Amino acid sequence: MRTIKKIDEAVNEPVGDLITFRALPTNSIDHIDPFIFLNHHGYQVYPENNYGLPFGPHPHRGFETVTFIVHGDLTHKDSGGSESVIKAGGVQWMTAGRGLIHSEISSEEFKKNGGELELLQLWVNLPARLKMTEPKYIGLQEKDIPEIICDNGKVIIHAVSGDWEGKKGAFHPLVDIQLATIDFKTGGIYRISIDAERNIFFYVIKGKVKVNGSKAEIHQLVEFNNDGNEIEIEAQEESIVLLGHALPFDEPIVAQGPFVMNSSEEIRQAYHDYRTGKFGNWLEE
Repeated sequence: MRTIKKIDEAVNEPVGDLITFRALPTNSIDHIDPFIFLNHHGYQVYPENNYGLPFGPHPHRGFETVTFIVHGDLTHKDSGGSESVIKAGGVQWMTAGRGLIHSEISSEEFKKNGGELELLQLWVNLPARLKMTEPKYIGLQEKDIPEIICDNGKVIIHAVSGDWEGKKGAFHPLVDIQLATIDFKTGGIYRISIDAERNIFFYVIKGKVKVNGSKAEIHQLVEFNNDGNEIEIEAQEESIVLLGHALPFDEPIVAQGPFVMNSSEEIRQAYHDYRTGKFGNWLEE
């Protein structure tokens, strides 16, 4: 079994009235190459006639965003012309690449009626050779994400990308990034073998689990050493885990605001390109 290096607590950093826990980066962990950022918004219940999510138009370059909608919905719009409303159980995968402006807000229906809201956004780095790739967006609803049922129904894997128990995930990223959310009923057990050279991303969205003999609970990120292949997860109560793994890029990471590049000069260039309109035009309706 892989040994556990450390268990990190997400930091409570609300965004206005939006409950937010940042799991990566924090003072105790910077990144798990190539996973570089995770915000966990909610759980909370919004009243009727609310303002919804606050993430209006903003730029990105050099990485990908993967957004998991647990409760509520998310309206996406970007300067490449993509637009969608993804509801609970759905996932959005956006390749910012060479540059894109997008907004992530609540639907008009949600703002009018209110309701439960919880979502996570994970930033996955792009290697230097793909930093300036063409931007792309795909949004899929819950029904489009393959499900794998294990342990007599006590474990359900939602295969987002990669290969899970022989079934391909819904998204096919530019590099080999394996991602899934896994639902556990109390007592559910899931075992997986992951090559030792691959970095593991393991975050508890809900509940309490035991992983390789250590306890982890909601808002905790589990860091593993690269010294074994076997992972065993056992749910102590009804739980949801975000599990990912990938080979590290082992490249310099220079991040500033909404840009993640390999050098300070590339960051300066990103700001210049954004200011001069090279990320596309944002047209309000």
